[in-house]
This record gives sequence, C-alpha cells and structure tokens, in this order.
Amino acid sequence: MLDCARVSFSAQFEDLMAHPTPLMRRLERMLLPTNALEKMARESLQITRRHFGKTMRLFAPLYLSNECVNNCSYCGFSRDNAIFRTTLSVDQVEREARHVYDLGFRNLLLVAGEHPKFVSDGYLQACLDRLKPMMPTLAIEVGPMEDQQYAEIVEHGAEGLIVYQETYHRPTYQTLHTAGPKKNFDWRLDCPERAYAGGFRRIGIGALFGLANWKYEALALAAHLEYLMKHCWKAQFTIAFPRMRPYAGNYQYTADPDLFLPDAALLQLIAAFRICFPTVGIVLSTREPAPLRDALATLGVTHMSAGAKTEPGGYTGAGSDDLHLTTKGRRVELTEKTGCEKATEQFQISDTRSPAEVAAMLRSKQLDPVWKDWDEAILAHADIG
Repeated sequence: MLDCARVSFSAQFEDLMAHPTPLMRRLERMLLPTNALEKMARESLQITRRHFGKTMRLFAPLYLSNECVNNCSYCGFSRDNAIFRTTLSVDQVEREARHVYDLGFRNLLLVAGEHPKFVSDGYLQACLDRLKPMMPTLAIEVGPMEDQQYAEIVEHGAEGLIVYQETYHRPTYQTLHTAGPKKNFDWRLDCPERAYAGGFRRIGIGALFGLANWKYEALALAAHLEYLMKHCWKAQFTIAFPRMRPYAGNYQYTADPDLFLPDAALLQLIAAFRICFPTVGIVLSTREPAPLRDALATLGVTHMSAGAKTEPGGYTGAGSDDLHLTTKGRRVELTEKTGCEKATEQFQISDTRSPAEVAAMLRSKQLDPVWKDWDEAILAHADIG
C-alpha cells in the first residue's frame, strides 16, 4: 500500500478556492483573454515533446454495465432514464476485450454505472482476472469505493483509476445529483486519495465542462491536481477536460452559452495546464470532433481514445440478449422485442473514425501511436536485479 497524507482535499477545498496558491493564480492569469494563444500553444508543444517525446498513448473504453442507482441530470445512464440496460457477463466482457485487442489496443478502461446489485462484489474482480492475461494495462472508471476495496481491485490487476468530479461547483453539483450515493460531493472529491492509498499507480481526474462556469472548474481542477501531486506523489496523473455531448434523455442537447467551453478556450486550457503541470498526461476523448482532435494532437495532448463505444456490448453486440428497463433502479422486463434493440449509450461520440484511421492521422503528424506502454516483465526484471 502506498503512503498518502490523510488530510483530505475536501477539507481544504473551499479554503483553496478562496485563497488560491501561487500555481493556481498563475493558471488563472493564463486563462484570461489573450492575444498570445499562439505563443502559449508553441510553449505547450515544446514542453510536451521534452517530457513525452513524439508519442500518443491510445486506449479504448469498455463498458461493462449501464445500470445505475444515481440520478444525474446530465448522464444517459441516470436511474430514471427509460433506456435499454444490460450488464455483460464475464464471458461477454472477454469477447468485447478480444475485439478491441484485435484492433491493436493493449490499454483498456473498464467503465460501469454505479449499482451494487448488478455490478456487485466480485464482478469487477472476475472481469479483471479474465482480462489481465490479455491486457497489460487495465484501468477502471466505476463508482467510488473504500480504501480496502481499491486495494483488492489492484490485487486483481487494475493499475489505473479514472474519476471525474463532474463539477467542482458545490451548489451545481447538489442540483444535478438528486438521488443515489453520488449525491455526496466530498466522498467523490476524496476518491483519488482513497484509490492512491489502495495502491493505484495511475490516477486520472477531470471535470465535465458545460455544467458550471468553465474557468471556475479549471481553477478547482488545478487545485485538486496540485494537491494530489504533493500528497500522492508516487502516482502518475492524467487530466481531462471532456465537454458535454448529447445523451439519452437529451439527444437534442444544446450547450448553455454561459457555460460552454469554446474550441479556442479548450486549446487555451490545454496549453495552460501543460505549462503549469509539465509532467501530467492530458487526455482527449472521442467526445470531440475529428478536426479538433487532429489540431490538438500536437499541442499538449498525450492520451487519446479511438473507435470508442459508450454502451455495454458496443463493439460486438454482446449482452443484447438480456436487455431490460429499470424503474427506480429495479429491473423491468421488456414486453416486446424487435431483435434490433441494443443497450443505450452513455453519450454520443463525435469522432467516429476507426483506431487505424486515428493512428494514421497521428503518424501523418510525426507522432508515434503507442498501443502498449507497460508489461509485467518490467517488474520481473527489476526483481532479478
């Protein structure tokens, strides 16, 4: 188990936002309207090359379940949404994983809604046990857990954890989360520290931009990242700035102009975080359109998803034989099936290119797509030495 200062971030968060650190104030200045964006982009590129070389790590999300007990008004998996739901069996998870393995991926992110009945004790561990011989890098994005639960997940082969606060603006958070354990703002805020104490060596944080003022979110994200790098310093960190996309229950989603993070501001945000946090990985998902991803690939981003599906069984159709609805978190069988139904996606992706096409784009920009960056043999050799 790794060491971690147990003075939680949540206990200091409000004070940090009221009295920003010098690094937070520096980042805040860099987010002001500027005519120097091109200069910032060049500096961001230079810093990225210095610390990461000409590489881009590629990963794929694999959705295990879209069951959820939380009501989150911005999410397609929200408990009260009348969507087609399923939870993949371990065999079906392996089937999905073999598909993305054949596409080239060796870095897999397992994603699931939060539901203690469907995604129950032992399920995630069984999935990891099955996938570990195939996938050298496994990460999870699931409901927050206790320290000892994280330690068990690490023992079964996961090394990375992704947890986005969604919004750091407490009043907005309370308004958007109306039911379920996710209502607890501080519990989620301290999740990365518990994961670190449990042994995770790669931790990703972020905010979902479009829910609250984007500059507030950016400053809070910087506060969180600075704290984690100081107190959980043995881990590697990534950061992400996902923007809202249409989702089940709101496929006509239109961004609030007062909250929306424009393309130019996203570039400014990436450059500012790269300059202030030179060694932190920056993730860009398929939420963003292909032309924008192409433009940002050389300017500070270090991790990209490709060919992503945001529903369980999205790669192979696995799990479609067990589709159902839920009412207040309880399973309800479908009365009629046409045979064409599939599990509902969490949100719509924008960049629909295949992994091969994304890799070709990266090579055209003199970047090396990295499908695999870890192998247990490294530790084996270290033990011999």
